[in-house]
Amino acid sequence: MQSVNIELAASLDFRSYEAYNTLRTNIQFCGKEIQVICITSCTPGEGKSTVALRLSASLAETGKKVLLIDADLRKSILVKRLKVNQPVLGLSQYLSGMNTSEEITYETNVAGLDIIFTGPMPPNPSDLLSNKFFKALLENQRKIYDYIIIDTPPLGLVIDSANVAESCDGAVVVIQADVNSYKFVQKIIKQLEKSNCRVLGAVLNKVESKRQKRYYGKQYKRYYGAAYASAEV
Repeated sequence: MQSVNIELAASLDFRSYEAYNTLRTNIQFCGKEIQVICITSCTPGEGKSTVALRLSASLAETGKKVLLIDADLRKSILVKRLKVNQPVLGLSQYLSGMNTSEEITYETNVAGLDIIFTGPMPPNPSDLLSNKFFKALLENQRKIYDYIIIDTPPLGLVIDSANVAESCDGAVVVIQADVNSYKFVQKIIKQLEKSNCRVLGAVLNKVESKRQKRYYGKQYKRYYGAAYASAEV
């Protein structure tokens, strides 16, 4: 396995840090059978990639072995965001048969966290994510990792996330506050359910500070349901 240094963004403020801890804890309480988790959103810019990254790092903090797969083959931001300063192979190259899973998996400087990047953008992302190689990749990695977190494109735009969800144990939808209608979010959830994937819950993201106070309070007296947290990104 190759290695790569990544740079996480500046430290989270207290509320956001606790929100990710809450999300991590609720994921763990979903049961041992929830191992492979798809992260998606309704539209671009809602913060799903940040949530996927921070959730992966938070799980790794507890001593779990975690693999983050960047499956947003259309418009990935992970390499740039993590300030990776070396050429890396990726998922599209494995799914196209050009490289092995070992060649595209990178050990990071964050203890317990490995990453598979996207690789070059292919002409047929949906086809690649629904082929037998992707399913085989997940089945093999299940034997190695405690959790596999998969960042996928917004389901409100393309079907890629639904294709990925077919091979996952659960899905989390990232929803930016005051952006999407209830009807639109329900449409996304129903699309995931058609993939026979359990919807674990939602992350309410980019909540204004004044509204955060209503969610948390001084002593964090409110507790959230499965896979629900509020994070400021």
